[in-house]
Amino acid sequence: MNELSDILIWALPALAVVAVGVAVPLRRRSRRPAPPAAPEAGAPDAGAPSGTAVAEAPVAEPATTAEAAEVAPAAPALETPEPVQGRLVRLRERLARSGSPLGARLLAVLSRDHLGEDDWDELEEVLLLGDVGAGPTAELLDRLRERVRVLGVREPAAVRGLLRELLLDLVGPDLDRSLALPPAGEGPAVVLVVGVNGTGKTTTVGKLARVLVAEGRSVVLGAADTFRAAAADQLATWGARVGVPTVRAERDGADPAAVAFDALREAQEAGADVVLVDTAGRLQNKAGLMDELGKIARVLARPGPIAEVLLVLDATTGQNGLRQAQVFTEVAGVTGIVLTKLDGTAKGGIVVAVQRELGVPVKLVGLGEGPDDLAPFDPEAFVDGLLAG
Repeated sequence: MNELSDILIWALPALAVVAVGVAVPLRRRSRRPAPPAAPEAGAPDAGAPSGTAVAEAPVAEPATTAEAAEVAPAAPALETPEPVQGRLVRLRERLARSGSPLGARLLAVLSRDHLGEDDWDELEEVLLLGDVGAGPTAELLDRLRERVRVLGVREPAAVRGLLRELLLDLVGPDLDRSLALPPAGEGPAVVLVVGVNGTGKTTTVGKLARVLVAEGRSVVLGAADTFRAAAADQLATWGARVGVPTVRAERDGADPAAVAFDALREAQEAGADVVLVDTAGRLQNKAGLMDELGKIARVLARPGPIAEVLLVLDATTGQNGLRQAQVFTEVAGVTGIVLTKLDGTAKGGIVVAVQRELGVPVKLVGLGEGPDDLAPFDPEAFVDGLLAG
């Protein structure tokens, strides 16, 4: 009996180990296989051209199990850009709310009972500080002095009307400010966007894509700013929000002209109406970067003329922006100006100065931080905004 007890004492642990070894494999084999991982939201289609990010409208599929619903997150819906008409109403409102320092100071001086030489000197100072420029300032003051003397204008309402008329003449109500784009279906038209870093250039390209989509045009974006980290990611994000593909390089520092050419080829193959090309925006006094810009322009012009070369300027930089405009015009042949940060600025006179200096019209203005805060420039709405309040 003692021998039997000893045997059981030694045998029981061994039997327990065997039982565990058998039970564990059986439990593993009985587990259901894990469902396959869902593709990442926004990943490009396997058949898409290399280097192109294609944003497609999401397709909702019913989840068959709770596990599948957890693995596959819902893709964001495409955005519908705001219609272009009426956007400048917001510019007038924002200039009025800000007190429009340029217009307010002009009206304050002109509403005085008697204008002496000190008052005219103050007007000159206000216009120069508002970046109207020396030439346009002298012209405006000469005409004002003559009209005030001849007409004897003193009432604030009459002064406002006179100043509005003269400012509108300076801004240029008769300039063609439309984008030189062919009718839909006859593209792709090439729009090259240039400017220094910090002016909102890449953001402007994204917002312009929304303007064109709102007008019913198909667009391809070219991320040719290959020197700034994350510039391509930023542009691709803008495009994906409205279903616009972005052609980009596979690495930072790639040849910008090659990216621009690939974007044009992609637009041709896709039958797109417009290809928008963002470019490097380092300081304009670096000759190597300006040479790159000239190379991009030459490459894009080979199949046909470039429709537009838009220079993005920060309205708050004032006269400093004129030197930028001159250099870019010499290199790339600027055809239109986009002024950003124009809402509520005392530097609104840059509109007059840059047009006089370059003979190139302001075509678009940035009104704020929102995705649809880019609008065609309307001289009357702009002047009315300056003189509001």
